[in-house]
Amino acid sequence: MKPDPSLLEQLDRTWRDPPGLWGFLTTVDHKRIAARYIVTALLLMFLAGMLALDMRWQLSVPENTRMTPQLFNESFSLHGSTMLFLVSVPLMEAMAFWLVPLMLGARNMAFPRLGAFSFWLYFGGVLTLWVAHAIDITPDLGWFEYPPLSGPAYSPGHRADIWAQMITFTEVAALAASVNVAATILKMRPPGMTLARMPVFLWAMLIASIMTMFSMPAVMLVTSMLIADRLVSTQFFSVAAGGDAVLFQHLFWFFGHPEVYIIFVPATGFVSSIVETFSRRVLYGHSVLVLAILSIGALAFGLWVHHMFAVGLPRLGNDFYTAASMAIAVPAGLQIFCWLATIGTGRTWFPTPMLWILGFVATFVIGGLSGVMTASAALDLQLTDTYFIVAHLHYVLIGGAIFPLFGAFCYWYPKATGRLMSERWGKVAFVLIVGGFNLGFFPMHLLGLEGMPRRVYTYPAHMGWDMLNQIATAGSAIAVTGGLVFAANALCSYWRGKPSGADPWGGSTLEWATASPPPAYNIPFTPRVDSLTPMWNGGAPLPALDGIAIDTREVLVSSVTDAQPLYRQKSAGPSIWPLVAALAVSAMFIASIFTPWAIPIGALPIGAALTGWFWPNRPRAKIGALEAAP
Repeated sequence: MKPDPSLLEQLDRTWRDPPGLWGFLTTVDHKRIAARYIVTALLLMFLAGMLALDMRWQLSVPENTRMTPQLFNESFSLHGSTMLFLVSVPLMEAMAFWLVPLMLGARNMAFPRLGAFSFWLYFGGVLTLWVAHAIDITPDLGWFEYPPLSGPAYSPGHRADIWAQMITFTEVAALAASVNVAATILKMRPPGMTLARMPVFLWAMLIASIMTMFSMPAVMLVTSMLIADRLVSTQFFSVAAGGDAVLFQHLFWFFGHPEVYIIFVPATGFVSSIVETFSRRVLYGHSVLVLAILSIGALAFGLWVHHMFAVGLPRLGNDFYTAASMAIAVPAGLQIFCWLATIGTGRTWFPTPMLWILGFVATFVIGGLSGVMTASAALDLQLTDTYFIVAHLHYVLIGGAIFPLFGAFCYWYPKATGRLMSERWGKVAFVLIVGGFNLGFFPMHLLGLEGMPRRVYTYPAHMGWDMLNQIATAGSAIAVTGGLVFAANALCSYWRGKPSGADPWGGSTLEWATASPPPAYNIPFTPRVDSLTPMWNGGAPLPALDGIAIDTREVLVSSVTDAQPLYRQKSAGPSIWPLVAALAVSAMFIASIFTPWAIPIGALPIGAALTGWFWPNRPRAKIGALEAAP
């Protein structure tokens, strides 16, 4: 159906943000919030990449004294904490924020203000860590901060406290984002989009959100216990006082290993969308892909102890975690075979987004195979503190998550900007990044097998590790150069790229049904869905549901399983209260580094902010006016 221009003008007036700074501070538009997440996380990725290159330069020759041990410890702690807590998970959440409403044909998230709050709190965590770095109180005990080293006896000052509170910031933000994404997918699907007709992308984001809700409380609990040990002299992790330092590792890794899959599972959604579009066919084994993601989400919580094989736990228990670590390779392998079958049986073409998928498959398979190797407790005992683990971790996280993210960036870039990225420079960036990455990290497997320990700032000349380290350093420099080319391509294309139109790739899902870039209201009508690929309907216009208000912010709420329309829900408009609430929470978190009185005192402004946020209540609209549009 072709919308009436006057209807579009009214929709734009209803859904657009106020102009100027006030609009910037009060927006609840999911696209603007997602863009802030993405820009912030990409800048942090650049900074963390520069830290990694600096550390590689330090290790390129033996007995190098350019960096002190303290500076090296601070660098790898800041690099790891930034990449795992401030880049990887937030980027996946940002992609969900941007795409989920569009892919549902909805006009916003289920809880718009909660989305804004999650970004402001995440940004507070960013400032907490990086401002601390700027004033020379950088955390220096790694991205894991194990006690007793992080306890008050061995880590005076506030470096460990800053790390722990940064975790609290980012995990509360992640929980808020995950609740929002899950509620949107479960309760705001368009009519006809039953669970069986949900795109794999939506399944991936739903399962990753549920995994976040189950895993994040564990790391928030353990960092709060660490802060309590340091601030008010509790003894949770003090062995001398009856505590248990290994308890920290159990709680941390109960979050830490699912986090790897919280990062990887959304990437499977990116891969599935890109492969389906450029293979010009429905995904081979759609149900298998969904069940594989569900299996990964369940198994991820049953193998955290494979990070603790060197701790000294009972050997019989290690056997169970070895089995679980190997079992999770099965659903991951099924996904790879389904994607390859789709590519092999379709009319496939290979623009830049598809090249990133091929790079992902090759790199992730290498990382997966090394993961199966370290799943063996006996072998892991020998390799766990060597550079073999550094190589494995980066092959899984960079190859398994960041490469698909680059592909997704290229794929949805025209939808976000209305312009295409340069294919020539996109391919140059792909070759440099993938080639440089493999040149940089594959030698680390060999360094680990030769016994080079990780987390060391230098090594003796007679060990024979210098050549492999020089190759790894050169590869890292090439990969960073490729990242700069990628960024330059994105920036230049934003102003000079070729106009893309609404659907330059011929995509199969609903985000391609609206203009590029999408207007404030996303889509002028609520579509009806009758297949897995609603945009591949032979050119016929999408059937639509009428009755959603255009003069006030409303969204459709539907049933969980079969997406039957239930009622129209008022959607929150621009508000300053998410920012005020985030500032109040941030003040309490930061002050609690120095005094426990910050918690009861800080609860007062938080309560005031939440009162303003939820006042007044908004009544639901009935569904009686909904009907099928002609």
